[in-house]
Amino acid sequence: MTASSFSVPAFVDAERSRDWVREALRRIEADFQRSADTHLIPLALPGFDGIDVYLKDESSHPTGSLKHRLARSLFLYALCNGWLREGSTVVESSSGSTAVSEAYFARLLGLPFVAVMPATVSAEKIRAIEFQGGRCHLVQDPTRIYAESQRLAAELGGHYMDQFTYAERATDWRGNNNIAESIFVQMARERHPVPRWIVCSAGTGGTLATMGRFVRYGRHQTGVCGADAERSVFFDYYLSGDASLRIEQGSRIEGIGRPRVEASFLPRAIDAMVKLPDLWSIAAMQALSARLGRPVGASTGTNLLAALACARQMRQRGERGSIVTLLCDGGERYRHSYHDDHWLQAQGLVCDAEAQALAALMQEGRWPEELLTSWRLAGALLEEGAPAGGMRT
Repeated sequence: MTASSFSVPAFVDAERSRDWVREALRRIEADFQRSADTHLIPLALPGFDGIDVYLKDESSHPTGSLKHRLARSLFLYALCNGWLREGSTVVESSSGSTAVSEAYFARLLGLPFVAVMPATVSAEKIRAIEFQGGRCHLVQDPTRIYAESQRLAAELGGHYMDQFTYAERATDWRGNNNIAESIFVQMARERHPVPRWIVCSAGTGGTLATMGRFVRYGRHQTGVCGADAERSVFFDYYLSGDASLRIEQGSRIEGIGRPRVEASFLPRAIDAMVKLPDLWSIAAMQALSARLGRPVGASTGTNLLAALACARQMRQRGERGSIVTLLCDGGERYRHSYHDDHWLQAQGLVCDAEAQALAALMQEGRWPEELLTSWRLAGALLEEGAPAGGMRT
């Protein structure tokens, strides 16, 4: 048999592979074409006169969260890099929402999907992943999800999507209707069209990186503020630059906060950070849910608190302007956790008094002293003369 006789089957196989990738890309782009952009909702805050706050409602995506954008970008990135092939098993480490969205895109392409998640993830998210055709692989130790994802991908001959590494580079941060560009387009006819602040919590850090890069690329006079959960290293990494930071506990605010520094978190791309106690994040979730008339997730509560920190500084300086933050997902996924009184009681997170205090803050501008002494600020939000990571009240 001559060497040339091997070339025809190899060529045919390569062409079939390229045809599959082209069809996969077409399906994802067609899905995007069928989708409208998410809404930008004005949030009335009478206690902050002259400061307009908006919620970018990412819960209206087909998979119900901000992570729909990330999953789409990750699949496009993997396809164009040649990492996915017909029949590949897609594996992802996730606390839930990214896995729901990736399961959706895997099913769109006819690929098996396995989500490696902490065992504490909400039952609603597990059902949502399974509804999309995915399979859940639960891990007791949340710090083990990375290694277990790599092991499973190797065992199954599949591809580990690895959102925590690729989130910041998979998205076209210069435009292409990314979330930052969408915000600026939607704000164009508002009273203060260029936001003074854009606020976003950190899960991978990819959305924060996109915000920071786009703001700089567009030469906007906008600060980008990161919000961090209680059990997370991002804030301390922002202060110290020590990428070796680790903690043994997973975040109690699903979707945000990490026990290690992730490659997609770029501290120099943002201007400020706020670290919020979990109790107050859940209280903010409750107060905001009541104000909107529909439930939201706990990470949205974290975002709201950080946005209020930005509003506080603006009011102290006599500034008027706008702040945009994210409504990451709806509260329906957390009916048996954050929105369940018995669950909150068991976790020591009952926060009725804190939620009432935050409702009063939004309505009347009266700050709860307990919040001011328990959060931590850094970067452009830090008051002159205040110690690093703290704030004078």
